[in-house]
Amino acid sequence: MAYENLSAFLTTLERDGELARVRAEVSPRLEITEIADRSVKAGGPAILFEKVRGSAMPVAINLFGSRRRMLRALELASYEEWDARLEFFLDPTPPEGILDKLKVVPRLNELASVFPKTVRSGPCQDLVRTGDDVNLRELPALTCWPQDAGPFVTMPLVITRDPASGKANVGMYRMQIFDERTTGMHWQKHKDGAGQARGYEREGRRMEVAAAIGCDPATVFSAIAPLPPGVSEFLFAGFLRGEPVPLVKGKTVDLLVPSEAEIVLEGYVEPGERRVEGPFGDHTGFYSLEDEFPVFHVTAITRRRNPTYLTTIVGRPPMEDGFLGEAVERLFLPLVRKTIPEIVDMWLPVEGIFHNLMIVSIDKRFPGHARKTMQAIWGTGQMMFTKTIVVVDADVPLRRGQELLWRALTAIDPERDIAFVKGPVDELDFASRLPCYGSKMGIDATRKWKGEGFDRPWPPEIVMSEEVRKRVDELWPSLGIRLPGASS
Repeated sequence: MAYENLSAFLTTLERDGELARVRAEVSPRLEITEIADRSVKAGGPAILFEKVRGSAMPVAINLFGSRRRMLRALELASYEEWDARLEFFLDPTPPEGILDKLKVVPRLNELASVFPKTVRSGPCQDLVRTGDDVNLRELPALTCWPQDAGPFVTMPLVITRDPASGKANVGMYRMQIFDERTTGMHWQKHKDGAGQARGYEREGRRMEVAAAIGCDPATVFSAIAPLPPGVSEFLFAGFLRGEPVPLVKGKTVDLLVPSEAEIVLEGYVEPGERRVEGPFGDHTGFYSLEDEFPVFHVTAITRRRNPTYLTTIVGRPPMEDGFLGEAVERLFLPLVRKTIPEIVDMWLPVEGIFHNLMIVSIDKRFPGHARKTMQAIWGTGQMMFTKTIVVVDADVPLRRGQELLWRALTAIDPERDIAFVKGPVDELDFASRLPCYGSKMGIDATRKWKGEGFDRPWPPEIVMSEEVRKRVDELWPSLGIRLPGASS
């Protein structure tokens, strides 16, 4: 059964011993961040703060802050079981023969039953405040770090509609609370929300926006999923859940919002209006500095009768967003393989902050294949921001750090194997020469071929014979050698 809402997920986490309830009063200014940061870095639990100074709402944080909880949120036993399921969702192959057709029927039924459904009412609209009754200060939004410009809504599902196609988009963009009825809207230049906003600005039209706070975990995850163009985030959330996401029409905007959300902010963005937003302690581990961004005018706050405010913090890794990023990496590997079929595996170490480092292993088939792979990665969706790509052979284990470094570093001649290109970079990359534009590096750490100008023989690795290994295994108990960390 899918999690119906945030409350159902919290109940499951508590039942599994994965949720800590904090009954002492805490401040949303810095204190919650310090507590949550200590918890996630120590592998601690999700936390529900029941008494938050200045607000009647409890605060939930660190719900996705471990691999175990992330898998629980997606209702998966492991990431490996996901591959075949996503493959069918992204590209269902026409069946051949009657037996194949019979096997496909349940899957087609599964797809047909997960499209979002519109409902007439929902708990997210139990209480409705509009006009002068709107007061964003009632939200327990966090001021996360000492130099933050103010409180930020950090985990909203921002819902917009494309002005040309009319299709909805869901993204996750931070929102600085300026006053009782306005926030910043930090959609970066390359994001879909910003692209849609530019369309409204060209037409001189006001853009309707809704922001849902505190949905079921699959719907939250869908907002950060790098879906192919035209694939609905709510459809993908339904596929994750195994049942449709119920949507209800907003009270003051012509947008559909998740009916089971805890809180929904409705409003608009005026064309051309900008206001200074930031600084904000960001996922790079540094502050993103102040800059001008669109202003979100809130026309309504709708909510449950007793809502829970879902939030997150970002900063120096490891953080909760690292586990969300790992889920994106593992769940969308089948899609990456479909686009770039030579890729065997990929790894984005959390220290690389998503875009700074990608390591990929490939099934090398021709001279220059590693460089072709780099170019393909830089030409694919959000992977265009990848600052450093390291390409290794298929037999190199990506997640065994010491062996990975040994294999990669012994395989390169720096002048020959390092490539530099220029292009778009992440807007949060403060080291680039210009905002959103800079250089990238690719490292070909594959074994070199004669067709690549390498005429020397590539040496074999040193590996002990299996016969000797087995003989020493039998002798070991009689040797009297105790190794640190070995079981007795």
